[in-house]
Order: sequence, then structure tokens, then C-alpha cells
Amino acid sequence: MASAEKQPMVVGIDESEQSSYALEWTLDHFFVPCSANPPFKLILVHAKPTPSSAVGFAGPGAAEVLPFVEADLKKTAARVVEKAKELCTSKSVHDVIVEVVEGDARNVLCEAVEKHHASILVVGSHGYGAIKRAVLGSVSDYCSHHAHCTVMIVKKPKIKH
Repeated sequence: MASAEKQPMVVGIDESEQSSYALEWTLDHFFVPCSANPPFKLILVHAKPTPSSAVGFAGPGAAEVLPFVEADLKKTAARVVEKAKELCTSKSVHDVIVEVVEGDARNVLCEAVEKHHASILVVGSHGYGAIKRAVLGSVSDYCSHHAHCTVMIVKKPKIKH
């Protein structure tokens, strides 16, 4: 009898501490306890900003800066992917798909859900207050409204002193 296809779980990753925490929490709760046969197929997705969006300006001089910005964004993406892979390996989770997709994280993650027919999307929360969230926009907030799957927002607990 053929075993059933595992449901895809997409985890959004970036260079933030919140993202690392969300990945580690997810591994500890969904993959480590059943390492022999995890219930999900793990897909890590990093949204790499476009050079023009990272620079945030146009006009004289912008074209000269873009190749340097692109190189820096590629280095950052490589670091994010390597750190995530190392975390997975340290938890003995080896069956991992990693994707780096250029674009706005909100769109990239929602599109990854559609592409992989994910049943769960996991994102870290920066814990912005209402004003910052309204101004900056929250990837987790956007995804919770637009992704066509269950969205799990993992927030790192504050350490009480």
C-alpha cells in the first residue's frame, strides 16, 4: 500500500531573530518529535527584495548603485538559507526544500502557498505595535488574510527580567 503524500508546510525565513525562532519552534513541535516520519513536507521560502525596492530611490546615480545592492541581497539570501539549513540539520531534519524568490515577502509567501498547495504557512512575528504595523505593513498580518491555508504566526515570548 502506497503511503499518503505529506501535506506541504511553508515556512517564511529571513535574517531576523523572529524568523529563526519561528523555524526552530516549528521544527521542535512538528518535526523533531516524529523525526522518523514527520507529518509534513517542509518548504522554506526566503523572499529576496528587488534591488530597486531595497534602494528606494530612482534618478541619477541609482543605476550605478543597483549592482552593489544586488550583490549584497544575494549574500544576505545565502546567509539566511545557510543558517536555516544548519538549524534543520542540527535538529536532524534533512528532507527540506529551500527556495529563494525575488519579490515582496507578502506576495512571495502567498504565492508559495498556492504553488505547493500548502496546508500550513508559518511566519514569525516582529510584534510591532498598531502604529508601526499600519505604517510598515505586516507580512504576518497580510498572509493571515490572503494565504489560502492555515497561517501560524509564531511570536517569540518576551523574557521577563
